[in-house]
Amino acid sequence: MIKEENILKTGTTTVGLICKDGVILGSDKRATAGYLIADKKAKKIHQIDRNLALTIAGSVSDAQLLIKLIKAEIKLFSLRCQREPLVSEVANLLGAIVYYKIRSFSAIPSITHFVLGGKDSKGYSLYDLYPDGSVSEHNNFISSGSGSVFAYGMLENEYKEGLLLKDGIRLVYKALYGALNRDIGSGNGIEIVSVSESGFKAEIDKTFSIEKQD
Repeated sequence: MIKEENILKTGTTTVGLICKDGVILGSDKRATAGYLIADKKAKKIHQIDRNLALTIAGSVSDAQLLIKLIKAEIKLFSLRCQREPLVSEVANLLGAIVYYKIRSFSAIPSITHFVLGGKDSKGYSLYDLYPDGSVSEHNNFISSGSGSVFAYGMLENEYKEGLLLKDGIRLVYKALYGALNRDIGSGNGIEIVSVSESGFKAEIDKTFSIEKQD
């Protein structure tokens, strides 16, 4: 049996936010392995379809594998049904995969946490896919990772219903920036993307030094 103190702890901060005219996803760029900063330019936001993107937290290898699987499933769905899947359909499928993975016996348990955002015929949607496979829809904002407690403080204070995309981007940046300055597992930069009527778009991609974040 693997003792808890022998498992490398990881940290991150990811944010998802619903706006009147789009959905926003943001993350920091630091990947950690215990007290080691393993990667200063980690990719934590992934586009999985034309109008779908997700953030990752947890075990990087498991998250990367599940991203490949869900991309393939989306393509198969489109071929079989002759339409793009709804965001809710992708969320529930990915949640089922996560549920199966964490309950499969392994010496190294699969721990992954996703925030999924996108656009479909019903509008903009945001989902939290917890490591146990549960799926929750959010109509305002969500944050995950070790720095989420700091991000939530900013989001709870400044989020307003009907927020425009340009204002939402600034709020996500402020939430991430606050987490980067207080959470040791988060840092080294901020990446923010949006999904709107014009599709997937990279909004902000900044790398910070450890000494100064500006």
